Amino acid sequence: MAKKKYDKYIVEYDPKMFPKERRPVMAYMDNNLAKGSNFYLIHWILPGFGMQKEWEFKYAGHPPHIHKDAELLFHIGTDPDNPMDLGAEVRMYLGPELEEHSITRTCCIWIPPNFIHSPWKPVSCHRPWIFMEFNQGPVHTEKSYRQILPKEDRARMNWAMWPDDKYPEI
Repeated sequence: MAKKKYDKYIVEYDPKMFPKERRPVMAYMDNNLAKGSNFYLIHWILPGFGMQKEWEFKYAGHPPHIHKDAELLFHIGTDPDNPMDLGAEVRMYLGPELEEHSITRTCCIWIPPNFIHSPWKPVSCHRPWIFMEFNQGPVHTEKSYRQILPKEDRARMNWAMWPDDKYPEI
């Protein structure tokens, strides 16, 4: 098929670009792929995700961290007869006090810039659902706040999955 003038504006996710990605990604976009774009990541959460043995403690999951820019975390149910039912339960902790929230319905979590959030962990999933992470900046930034976790949970965490990137230069 002949190339068209605006083909460059249609971007398909290419898993070969991200060989270490462990999630079933549907779409990814950032300033590196399209100049001027913010960071967007959309992927499935499937039954069994987050249920691995190393996540069997209270503060398991994506550890506490902040982002340079605001972030939106969309949790979207896929039951067309009841789209507000997430089909899962996600545990989310907010603030330095690790205030616990249970997410079971379609929603969006607003994370202001430099606000400590997570762990984020699916604790049950009986139907696939869609997770969308939108950072309001050109690339994903993340600085760990692992020090607020209890010492015993820090010792159990697989930190190889969660490197402390600090804030990359843009």
